[in-house]
Amino acid sequence: MKLLQELIEIDATSSVPVYLQISNAIIAGIRQGKLRKGLKLPGTRELGALLEVNRMTVVAAFQELDAQGWIELRARQGTFVKAVPPLLAPLRIMRQTTPAGFSETVGFSYDKKRILPVATSDFQSTHRLVFNDGFPDIRLAPIQELGAAIRNLSRRSVNRKYLQYGGAQGTLLLRQTLAELLCDTRGLAVTPENILITKGAQMGIFVAGSVILKPGDEVIVGKPGYNMADITFRQLGARLNEVSVDGDGIDTAKVEQLCKKKKIRLLYVIPHHHNPTTVTLSPERRMHLLHLAAQYKFAILEDDYDYDFHYASRPIMPMASHDSRGNVVYVGTLTKTFAPAVRFGFIVAPADFIQTATYFRKTVDTQGDSFMEHAIAELYRDGTLTRHIKKSVKLYRERRDHFCDLLKAELPGHLDFTIPDGGMSVWARFRADLKKVSPRAFEKGLVIKDGTSYDSGRAKYNAVRLGFASLDLKEQEQAVGILKGILGTV
Repeated sequence: MKLLQELIEIDATSSVPVYLQISNAIIAGIRQGKLRKGLKLPGTRELGALLEVNRMTVVAAFQELDAQGWIELRARQGTFVKAVPPLLAPLRIMRQTTPAGFSETVGFSYDKKRILPVATSDFQSTHRLVFNDGFPDIRLAPIQELGAAIRNLSRRSVNRKYLQYGGAQGTLLLRQTLAELLCDTRGLAVTPENILITKGAQMGIFVAGSVILKPGDEVIVGKPGYNMADITFRQLGARLNEVSVDGDGIDTAKVEQLCKKKKIRLLYVIPHHHNPTTVTLSPERRMHLLHLAAQYKFAILEDDYDYDFHYASRPIMPMASHDSRGNVVYVGTLTKTFAPAVRFGFIVAPADFIQTATYFRKTVDTQGDSFMEHAIAELYRDGTLTRHIKKSVKLYRERRDHFCDLLKAELPGHLDFTIPDGGMSVWARFRADLKKVSPRAFEKGLVIKDGTSYDSGRAKYNAVRLGFASLDLKEQEQAVGILKGILGTV
């Protein structure tokens, strides 16, 4: 009895049910060799009194132990500890914070190096001031309107169908809504059959890449470029060919040279606001890429992650809107309209490709969130999201202008940048070593990348994206003030 009292510690504040705390503690005692085979355990009333819990709680704990095979309930004799299975037994004594004795490592072999590492983000920092890669201000997100749409949908008798299994391609209403939206705003004459709903643009890149590529295929990417796309293609076994990006976007003359030397399978491009440099691909180069894709029969994966946020003029139409040969697979996202945690994106392509992509998507994720998809479609249809985008574009333009004025006034000689025509960040090339600036800034309450995630091979850019959209004017001034103080001493 005393031993059990020492083994079983009940935490009233824990989210783990008391009966499971009791059963987990007894399992740990058996595995540690403290409770031997054949040991008779106290009755449920007796143990309940000892632990100061209800008898039925102990009954539930014993039922759990019996179901798992740790104890044996003998009629009119009592409850006894069973033999410990050879693979389970006795472990070193340790304080359990997870279910009893759960291993920290696997007991089988696998090739860990086959999965490419992805750097964790500092953007989840508790610091109030963050220069992210260019995210929307979550304080502006139409969450109340989204919540109202969800509540309204939940009150309808037809809502049950959205709680059942649905199609992996996405709800028909959202695909119909997007088809109309893409036709009106981006010149894409598509139907719902040309659209696959994904959980963000990154999933779209992975799904499209998985359908198009096989190990050993040649892929062209811009440099500097979007690191997560590069990792995705490498993970799929592709060989990456890096082509420089200048003020007019990816150098298509160099793309053509590569096409003459290698069998290119896919070219990944962000023509609107290139990540990370924010430049826009020139019309001449857009048409050149489309001509090359038709001539050499490779796929263009067009990533248009923040199409709506363009400030200099009307956004330039996607390359997909000029593609008459079916070479372009277009990927977009709704995340920038809401917030990074609201994961909705889409792939637009010829219907046969979308069907194949849907088959693949189903093996990864049976379907999307039908309930949420329907709610978002209704926000588009009633004009809520269109109004939100217009307000956001106006506000982010003001923030861009204010931020660029701050950089010119407060940090002359410390960095170079070009005012972006759109997007939510500035590509800033620093004089001081960012690997020294970043930790100093973090100590003073400002998160800024060290620039290494954009570097490739011998190319060391010492540059970083400074996201301005998620900082209001006062926060921008504070952040730039911190940078000014650091750059003056590095």
